[in-house]
Amino acid sequence: MPTNFTVVPVNDEEGNSNQATGADKPVSLNNIFRDEDKENNSDGSQSGDDVQRESHPFINSDHDIEQYDGKNMALFEEEMDRNPMVSSLLNKLANYTNLTQGVWEHEEAEDGVRRVATMVPQMGTFIGVYLPCMQNILGVILFLRLTWMVGTAGILGSLAIVSMCCICTLLTAISMSAIATNGVVPAGGSYYMISRSLGPEFGGAVGLCFYLGTTFAGSLYILGTIEILLTYIVPTATLFEATSIESEGTAALNNMRVYGTCCLLLMALIVFVGVKYVNKLALVFLACVMLSILATYAGVIKSAIEPPEFTVCLLGNRSLKNDKFEVCAKTMIVDNQTLTTDLWKLFCNSEHLNATCDDYFSLNNVTEIPAIPGILSGVLKDNLWGDYGPAHMVLEKKNQDSVPAQDTSGDIYKPYVFNDIATYFTLLVGIYFPSVTGIMAGSNRSGDLRDAQRSIPIGTIMAIVTTSFLYISCVLFFGACIEGVVLRDKFGDSVKKNPVIGILAWPSPWVIVIGSFFSCCGAGLQSLTGAPRLLQAIARDGIVPFLQIFGHGKSNGEPTWALLLTVGICEIGILIASLDAVAPILSMFFLMCYLFVNLACAVQTLLRTPNWRPRFKFYHWTLSFLGMSLCLSLMFISSWYYALVAMVIAGCIYKYIEYRGAEKEWGDGLRGLSLNAARFALTHLEESPPHTKNWRPQLLVLCKLDSQLSVKHPRLLSFTTQLKAGKGLTIVCSVLEGTYMTRGTDAKTGEQNLKAVMAAERTKGFSHVVVSSNLRDGFSLLIQSAGLGGMKHNAVLMAWPAGWKQARDSSARRNFIETVRETTEAQQALLVAKNIDHFPENQERLKEGTIDVWWIVHDGGLLMLLPFLINQHKVWRKCKMRIFTVAQMDDNSIQMKKDLQMFLYQLRLDAVVEVVEMHDSDISAFTYEKTLVMEQRSQMLKQMQLSRTEREREAQLIHDRNTASHFTKEDKASTDKPDRVHMTWTKDKLINERNKQREGMVVKDMFNMKPEWENLNQSNVRRMHTAVKLNEVVVKKSQDSQLVLLNMPGPPKNKKGDENYMEFLEVLMEGLDRVLLVRGGGREVITIYS
Repeated sequence: MPTNFTVVPVNDEEGNSNQATGADKPVSLNNIFRDEDKENNSDGSQSGDDVQRESHPFINSDHDIEQYDGKNMALFEEEMDRNPMVSSLLNKLANYTNLTQGVWEHEEAEDGVRRVATMVPQMGTFIGVYLPCMQNILGVILFLRLTWMVGTAGILGSLAIVSMCCICTLLTAISMSAIATNGVVPAGGSYYMISRSLGPEFGGAVGLCFYLGTTFAGSLYILGTIEILLTYIVPTATLFEATSIESEGTAALNNMRVYGTCCLLLMALIVFVGVKYVNKLALVFLACVMLSILATYAGVIKSAIEPPEFTVCLLGNRSLKNDKFEVCAKTMIVDNQTLTTDLWKLFCNSEHLNATCDDYFSLNNVTEIPAIPGILSGVLKDNLWGDYGPAHMVLEKKNQDSVPAQDTSGDIYKPYVFNDIATYFTLLVGIYFPSVTGIMAGSNRSGDLRDAQRSIPIGTIMAIVTTSFLYISCVLFFGACIEGVVLRDKFGDSVKKNPVIGILAWPSPWVIVIGSFFSCCGAGLQSLTGAPRLLQAIARDGIVPFLQIFGHGKSNGEPTWALLLTVGICEIGILIASLDAVAPILSMFFLMCYLFVNLACAVQTLLRTPNWRPRFKFYHWTLSFLGMSLCLSLMFISSWYYALVAMVIAGCIYKYIEYRGAEKEWGDGLRGLSLNAARFALTHLEESPPHTKNWRPQLLVLCKLDSQLSVKHPRLLSFTTQLKAGKGLTIVCSVLEGTYMTRGTDAKTGEQNLKAVMAAERTKGFSHVVVSSNLRDGFSLLIQSAGLGGMKHNAVLMAWPAGWKQARDSSARRNFIETVRETTEAQQALLVAKNIDHFPENQERLKEGTIDVWWIVHDGGLLMLLPFLINQHKVWRKCKMRIFTVAQMDDNSIQMKKDLQMFLYQLRLDAVVEVVEMHDSDISAFTYEKTLVMEQRSQMLKQMQLSRTEREREAQLIHDRNTASHFTKEDKASTDKPDRVHMTWTKDKLINERNKQREGMVVKDMFNMKPEWENLNQSNVRRMHTAVKLNEVVVKKSQDSQLVLLNMPGPPKNKKGDENYMEFLEVLMEGLDRVLLVRGGGREVITIYS
């Protein structure tokens, strides 16, 4: 009996007595955790309780609001917002109860009476685990198919089948016990264990497979019920009568379908009205099973003393159906007269002695042998080996002499006992395996157990050991007591339509008939009760969106919609109408479930996660792997095509949950496995740099966030997705100015916004937002440290700072140039997209156009690789690739084109090659004008530190003076904006201006400095000349192309020319819409070799 504790803070002796009243209040843990509870509950009403239960160290929670008034723990009072006091935590754990919303709550809602809540459930190991497992394991196969299996496979083959299946379930039970004792397992059984161990994807897939298996188990039990009813209890109740021998099978199947559907609807109605009736009858059904088994063992003992009087009539060595004749003889003597028997009439065309009879009937004698010779008869030796055969084969007794007939075409019309289906070993495995399922019954009731962590392992393993002993002993007893030809008689046609196990039982076959009938009924009801609740648990977890409707039901929580779906799926099994055909189906689903239970235990054991501390110690990962291998083998042994179908169903569910399901974090083992695999891969990746053939763009995307912390250029992520044909790493980053203490929340918000845009643009990768004192340091930090180990970025993607000219300060320009320098220093490639907002979205499809590559210098082949990767995406797939290269005067352009075409052929790239000739030409006036504008801007930016207001005032004053044509001279004054200056300079004009200066004329100076040709920086003039000429050629050839890729020149080593560098790039890209500047990382990224 647990003791309830109340934590009362103790006042100091010197404390004020007025504070004692308030201090006597007990501490409430929920008050301490109220903020976290609100956050958890805001995630969703359906799964909020589960998330709270799984993420907190304690389980139950109240909603009272108390204040922490303690003084003795004042040193830690600020920690109380996050961490509970130990005494309060222990109090919560001591009062823990886990009564699930299962059948007890439903019963209470139906009765209208609320039962008194008990602190501790009262079910122990025997009642709570052992008996339910026994009841679920023993069932229809034992009574209807085990004797037939022993006769067909032989004692040795049957022992092999039983041993394989029982070992499989035993190993699974060991793994399940380890998982079930590793913490509290709420109701949900295998689904809960697998989902929390292997993740929501595996949990949902296997949970639905387990649900389908339980549902088809209901079909199996209902078909067994109808088979017992129509074969043994009321054989005359058939609705469809066979008009010929050939139509007997069809008529029997139709009878099964009609009666099975009616039985299914009746059972569904019982379950809908109230599960309490099913629960109250469970003990009755279990008693029927145990009584039938005891009757069988009693019959075995009696056969040693006095064998039963049941006999089998053989014609030669062939078994005969004896329901249409009483005397096993061709003729009989009555009053000294020889008369023919009913058996004679079945083989001859008349009842007279001179009638024409069947050849085999005429050649062989009729003998009568005991159906059950007894355990001491020695029949065990005859039944050791199997006797498989095709469908419609006559059952024959081994070691019995007979004279074969030449014409056997009419045998099908004679009263022989036939094989109804072709028999082989693997078929028997699939049919038998359902008889060992049901080992999850104890774990499904974990919420109702007094000590689940002790009861589940002991009860489950003891139930498996007991049932395994029963099955093995039954195989031996059946083979030692019953004649082989009778064992192979599936429906007991040769023993007056009695079940074969029934003729062995004592005191009457009706004990088996009635016991198995009620056993099948009870098992069917329990399947229809358990399957909807399992589906409801999966639906309420929210991991499969289209199952949400099945999480709802009646006001008392009864899963009405799930019951309707279960009935519909169960009807599919009923329409199959063959117990032998349905059994392998549910074998697949149960085997898959058991396979993943073993996998979960093995993964958790090998990963050695800190939370893996099962109380059940008798497990090992090798046992789990052996059980998993055995499950997989049994799946394909039973039916390889059913196994493939089951795997496809589970795979489809897995992928659906992965892409469309709700995000859940359950601390599952696969996350740990992924971490271990990632760690292993990273440590090996770091050993050596990747080979050129393995190079792919690992992108660090530098994004900007606006004042609302939204992504400024979402198309940058669209373009990232379009570049990801290389399947490389993607890290999307941004930088916020400030300190992490003040902007930590903004960083998290920005990261969430990044993730949202990445999801919208289907960009798979990682996002990160850092806070730094300035943007420059933040981007530098990311370039240096983003990534982990060998999974570091090798390329940086960013947008061109379009507003750098209009910016009031030069920080945008400086940040961009420093980023270029740092990527170069880090030997990383750099991709700069101009007009990124004009790039196409992922939903667009460019119908035509070209991707033009201007290959000026070779910097590793990245210019060749990028258009190939872009072209793989649906947006750019219809665009053609063109490669332009520039030839100088002394180059052979024709040979260059041939060499480039051969190079592209060896690279396996399809592109049109064009060589553009750029002849040496005089430097144009436009180039001088651009250079002057650039140097003027540079001079203006180097002025003394003036305030922004003074600078604007000075610029306006200069503009006014120039407009009024004031001819004055000033030293280094500020000027108007350069883009307002329109002037063409020639050499003659410069000479004339110089002459005017010699004559003492005052020259109009718009630029506030002497723009003489000799004073210009010749290096700048040459660079501007290159940019202008190259831009002219690019615009002429590629103005209408969808995307232009250009070599990006590096910034000058001397930082004094940084302003000019931005001007050069602007001139180079002028007149082009979508441009991607590419700067290689200094290594080859593409190769001609395989």
